[in-house]
Parts: sequence; structure tokens; C-alpha cells
Amino acid sequence: MEQMKRTHACGALRASDAGQTVTLNGWVHRTRDHGGVAFFNLRDHSGITQVVVDQDAPSELQEVAGGLHMEYCVAVEGTVRKRPDAMVNSDMATGEIELAATRIDVLSTCEPLPFMIDERSDARDDLRFKYRYLDLRTAAMQRKIRLRSEVMQAVREYLTGQNFVEVETPTMIKSTPEGARDFLVPSRLHPGTFYAMPQSPQLYKQILMVSGFDRYFQLAHCFRDEDARGDRQLEHTQIDLEMSFVSKDDVFEVVEGMMGNVFRRALGVELPATFERLPYDEAMNRFGSDKPDLRFDLELQDFVPFVEGSGFGVFEGVVSSGGTVKVLVVPGQADYSRKQITELEDVAKTYGAKGLAWTKVRAADGDANAEETGDASGGLTLDGGIGKFFAPRADEIAAALGAGDGDLLLFVADGWKVATTALGAVRSRLGRDLELAEPGTFRFAWIVDFPLFEYNEDEGRWEAAHHMFTMPQEQYIETMEDDPGAVKGDLYDLVCNGYELASGSIRIHDPALQSRIFRIVGFDEEEAQRRFGFLLEAFKYGPPPHGGIAPGLDRLVMIMAGEDSIREVIAFPKTANGLSPMDDSPSPVDPKQLEELGLRLAPKKE
Repeated sequence: MEQMKRTHACGALRASDAGQTVTLNGWVHRTRDHGGVAFFNLRDHSGITQVVVDQDAPSELQEVAGGLHMEYCVAVEGTVRKRPDAMVNSDMATGEIELAATRIDVLSTCEPLPFMIDERSDARDDLRFKYRYLDLRTAAMQRKIRLRSEVMQAVREYLTGQNFVEVETPTMIKSTPEGARDFLVPSRLHPGTFYAMPQSPQLYKQILMVSGFDRYFQLAHCFRDEDARGDRQLEHTQIDLEMSFVSKDDVFEVVEGMMGNVFRRALGVELPATFERLPYDEAMNRFGSDKPDLRFDLELQDFVPFVEGSGFGVFEGVVSSGGTVKVLVVPGQADYSRKQITELEDVAKTYGAKGLAWTKVRAADGDANAEETGDASGGLTLDGGIGKFFAPRADEIAAALGAGDGDLLLFVADGWKVATTALGAVRSRLGRDLELAEPGTFRFAWIVDFPLFEYNEDEGRWEAAHHMFTMPQEQYIETMEDDPGAVKGDLYDLVCNGYELASGSIRIHDPALQSRIFRIVGFDEEEAQRRFGFLLEAFKYGPPPHGGIAPGLDRLVMIMAGEDSIREVIAFPKTANGLSPMDDSPSPVDPKQLEELGLRLAPKKE
């Protein structure tokens, strides 16, 4: 390599370099032979250059070129020259030039490929993950992993410029199981005891606030033993930060500035200086989601005012029992087939709805429809589905909902949470199916005023909606034991394009208030000490008011890259069932290792 070390990257050469002698290192992308003139494209991370071995080149050079195959790793020395005008390739950054080779060294050869390496691999995911090192050579994966690196550098650049201190917290900690299952690590030195891999640095970053590091961050690797999904993995990275002597507005300002720096540096995109704020109840009522995609309209509306006296017993029964009816106006989609509506109904049922009612807005056809619809006004009518129950008020309903001829109306009637969530899921599906969101746009928002507690019907107790260290909003503190369900927390989520990017809160720093929260969620003093005693002990020594947040790095890069799975922006991800085909993990271990740890495997269940 001392003699054949690269002088230029493959994607860097231009017409202005013509006449220079250069050396390139990379992989053979494609080969071809045109009447004794050998061509091959040489690729590295920066791009591709066409290499030519002329017909009058030495026979030894022609022989080496003739033996090249895809993905051979080679070093090439040669002279840059302009291509003839008719041979210029405007699709390539280096399309005006070619490299006339004078020397080719084969650095390593390559077995037959399991899939083609191109702009983007179209191989099955299991094959891509087994040969991830080949998949990572594709231009698309190179861009995404390098984008991830740019994002990480932009985060560090901004936060250190804002006087944050980067501190690494432990990756083997005390198990405090809440929410997802912990990954446990047995201790050899202390048999029968275990460390846990951190689901979050939450307790440690709060202790750092007690320690006087009033602006902390880290790119924290976290672990959760849960079922993997497209936007989740068993391990993930979060941009973890915490601040002392702050309100939520201070946290918002830092995160908005950080996101602005990340998008400006990595994508050249300017974000608004401040992000929209939506109370949780408003987000649910308008969009049916606490992580709404704001790139398109299509808002949920209230249909309750039109239910009474309609004669439609299903809706009337729901409303009389304290439920609600939500409606979605889908402009111009009255031609949706029954099959398409059934598919949307399946989406609603996934989120607990008993069904999805529908009708279509049509221009009334005078007396022709009078017998069927009960409306001979010649204005608008409601056609099909549940339309006959509401057709006499069709013009009034259409005016109130902003609907017109050719629109599709979709309804869910149920309790408020089910009705909004189910119809919100239908809204999200329509946004994808109808391509309502403009690609390459990013709509951020803060969701605020979340409930602090949720009631667990299965266990018959209240539990923390986020975590137990969240400060209740001031107006609820005195009376929160009386009605935990009414309490709002000083909680906030950062959302973008239909994804939750981050959750955060102002934390409790008063031990007495923390004890009250523990009691509401069913933790007695002994249990609280057993799980969180080290934090509570620290809080006896002058803890400052503090708060923080933890944006997910993987999900952020996924959104920026225009992907829908975080596996596409992680170098070595697990499959959906938590396997790593490349290194065949998880895998059995040597019995001697188990013996050293004092462990014995239980027999497999049939």
C-alpha cells in the first residue's frame, strides 16, 4: 500500500483533473469488454469512476483487467482523461472523465455474491442482515450510516456549545423493572446477584443534577427486552440530556436549537425556530393520536350533535352511555370500494373499535332519490352505509363538517379514547395510502399536558403514564390523591411526521412529593427503598429543580433518511424477532461459563 495508496477518492475526480496521474483504491463495481478495450467501474464510499485499460496497454495489465470480477478490492494507478463528448455520462458525478489505467494491483478477491451491490439492495431482509457487511457497501446504506454520523456530530457540536457536559453513565446497573423487561447480567463475583443493562440513564442523570453538573448529555446506548418492531430494537441509542434550574420552556428551547442545527448541518434544511405546541386532549380530538402527522390536514370532527333523533340506535346508544362519535371527512374519495372500506375497518378494529361506519356525500338528484334517502331537496344527500339515517339533514351535516359532493365520511362510535385512537389510526392509514404528506417535509410539534397516571384495569391500580419521577402540574399537587385520573403532569413529547421522537418531563425533586407518587402507584415505603433507595438517599442532600428529555437517535435518523424502519439506519441491527443472522446471536455458551456464574439452564418446555 505504500506504493499504491490512494491519492483521490473515486467520486472526487472531475474534468479539471485531466492529465493528472492518480491512484484510486476501491471495489470493482461492474466490468465489461468492448472489442479488446476493458472497462470497469471502481467504487468507494464517495462514488464511482470508470477505469479503462486500452487495447495497446501492456499484456500483463490486460491480463489483470481481464481477471477482475465484481467486488474484487483493487488499487489502480493511471492518468485522468476527458471522455469523448458522445461518451459523457451525465448521471455520474465523474461522468466527464475516465481513468486510463497504467497499473492494477488486486488487493483481495471476492466469492460469488449472494446479492447484487448497487444503489440499494433489493434482497430479502434476512439475507441482507446475514451479509450485512455487503449490504453496507450499497450507496443507500453508505449514505444513511454517514447521515447518522453527521447527526451525532451535530448534536455534540450544539450541546457542547450550550455548555452541556458529556458524561457516560454505567451500562451495568441495579435492576429497577418498570415497563419493558430488563436484560440481566449475572455476577460471577457475587453469586446469585445480577446487574441490569440500562433501559435509560434516567436515575443516573438525575443524580448528576444533585452532583452539580447542571447541563448533562450523552449519546446513551439503552437496552429493553421487548418484542422488536419496525421502529424499535432490543438496543437503541438516545440523545439523553438533563438540565437543572429549568422549566419545560428551557428544555424546549435547547431541543429546538439542537434539532435546527442537526437538520441544517446534515440535510441543509431550515426548521422553524420554535415548534407548535398541542395539548394532549387537543391532539387526540383533532388527530386521534398523541404523535400526529401534521404534514396533512384530515382532522377528526365531533358528530355527536347529529346523533339524537337520527334513529340510528348504535350511535344513540353510545352517546347515551357517555361515549362519543367521531367522523373523518375524506375529500374526493366517495369512489372508495367496499373492499377498501373494509380494510380501513380492520385498522380501526385493531385499536379497539367495534366497527367503522361510513357514508358518501353525493349531489341529490331531486325526486329520484327521495324514496331511498328521504331527501328530495336537490342539494346534497348521503349515499350508502349509514346514510339513510342522516340524509334528511345532509346539507346541514355537510356544512358543519366542511364536506362536499364526492367526499367519503368515516365514523367510529365508542368511548372517547377508543373512538379517537381508532379513527386516528384510520387517518394515518389514509395519509399513507393517498400519499397526503409531501416527501422531504418535516413537521415538529410538542405534545403537552399529558395525564400523569393511567389506570391498569388488569392489575386494578394506578400506574405512571410516563415514569414515577415526573412532576405533577402545580394546580393538581394538593388534591392528586382524590382523583389521580384528572392529574396532568409536567410532561412533554416531541413528535415529527407521525412518530414520537422524545419523551421528557420536569422531575420531582421533593422527597415527600415523590413518596406520595409512590403511594398512588402502589409502592409502599419498603418497596420504594428497595428499588430506588439510592436515588431517594441522594435527594436528601439539596437536589435542584431539574428536567430533561431523550430524543431517540435511531428514529430521528430514520425520519431524516425517509425510511420507515430503524433497522435501515443501524449498522448491525437485529431482525424483528431479535436475532442477528450475521454473527448467529443469541447463541448457546460453553457449559463452563455457566458453571463459573453458578447458573443452570432449566429444561426446555415442550
